[in-house]
Amino acid sequence: MKKILFTCCLFIVASGFAFADTVSIKHFVVKENPFAKDEIAVVAVDTGKNIQENVNGTFSFTINGFVETLKFEKGTAFYRHKLEKSSFIFARHQNDEGTTSMLYYVYRHDSKLTPVKISWILLIAIPLGLVLIGYMFKRFIIIALIIFCIFLYFNYHNGLSIPTFFQSVLDGLKGIFAG
Repeated sequence: MKKILFTCCLFIVASGFAFADTVSIKHFVVKENPFAKDEIAVVAVDTGKNIQENVNGTFSFTINGFVETLKFEKGTAFYRHKLEKSSFIFARHQNDEGTTSMLYYVYRHDSKLTPVKISWILLIAIPLGLVLIGYMFKRFIIIALIIFCIFLYFNYHNGLSIPTFFQSVLDGLKGIFAG
């Protein structure tokens, strides 16, 4: 009888662990690391931009094409690579529910970092606007081409490659059609 009772108790405890709620990151933001100079932190947030303090453990992220394992404690993980200049950061996380990706421009000034989220709509709007201006006003075709070349140079010089550009736009479009 004791063995049956012990087995039942063991089964109940084991089933409690088997059905435990898994923690996943559905939304995140990039912020300046308050504890280290020239570094950023990835913060797991909910839809209201509140920190999810229940996110603990290691999660795999792809940051600018490199797979990084970030250790989250109370919803915050630190990306331990120094940023020497202003640059684009394309962070992507894939879990069981899908893929979340964000494009940020991290502006460096006065030994501070200011991350600015870049929308995929803005990435499409600038080139389309230049094409539209060039098409509407034939005199401005050369000026539109020069501005477009400056736009491409700025993006490339600050770490936004063409594949990352298109990946950010595609992830934004997937987000519209998925939810």
